[in-house]
Amino acid sequence: MRAAGIDIGSRTIKVVAVEEGKVVSSLRADTTHDLLSTCALMLREVEFERLVATGYGRNLAEIEFDVPTFTEIRAFAQGARALFPSCRSVLDIGGQDTKAIVLSHKGRPVRFEMNDRCAAGTGKFLEVMARALGYELGEFGGAALGASDEIQLSSMCTVFAESEVTGLLTRGQRREDIARAVHASVLNRTLGLLERVGIEHPMVFAGGVARNPCLRAMVEEALGQPLLVPEDPQMVGAYGAALIAQEGLAPSGKGKWQSKESTR
Repeated sequence: MRAAGIDIGSRTIKVVAVEEGKVVSSLRADTTHDLLSTCALMLREVEFERLVATGYGRNLAEIEFDVPTFTEIRAFAQGARALFPSCRSVLDIGGQDTKAIVLSHKGRPVRFEMNDRCAAGTGKFLEVMARALGYELGEFGGAALGASDEIQLSSMCTVFAESEVTGLLTRGQRREDIARAVHASVLNRTLGLLERVGIEHPMVFAGGVARNPCLRAMVEEALGQPLLVPEDPQMVGAYGAALIAQEGLAPSGKGKWQSKESTR
């Protein structure tokens, strides 16, 4: 039986299909103003018999497509544990929020904390700061690793921090040093979240920001522990949702849309 999960995030939409626990197909697209149409197009490209939706847009999918939904906490816990059976915590830094999840010995989420009321400390914050410094997002972390002087940002608000970054540039501070200061501010906010939830190790680092080499190194240094980083950290939630669907926790049926298989 083939099952699929769709993770409707604030920045990207991810779809993963699994069969006997193994990924057989995956898709990713930017989240657009016409979110539901994008979801429908992606789902038509994937074969499946069961589907589960997760992510911030899951409730829209539940209403529009008549599919069951599970929280991101449950989906990320499921996906991370399947990828790394020894993991006891999950850190997910996505486009608009950050999640810290602690798992039981059996892999069930037992505690979690979220920073979902402000973009500070998330992928969006890094994206805005990278643009202010003239970097592409993909090169931002590498540039920060080349810093030689430690400076600090006084504001974590995205708007005020962007103004502060501009001011530092006009005063002649090196871009690499400012980039490191931006990452340090994200690190401090992340460590506060991890402290509140009381993490246990090993910990999986998921979400798009897990691709950032500077922040990954900073978190590892601060915790004194290596992080478990998936090959494709953005797909953990969709993978977990697909596994939930395959376990039979979601009802069968294709709802109001058709998968690729049903149109043949």
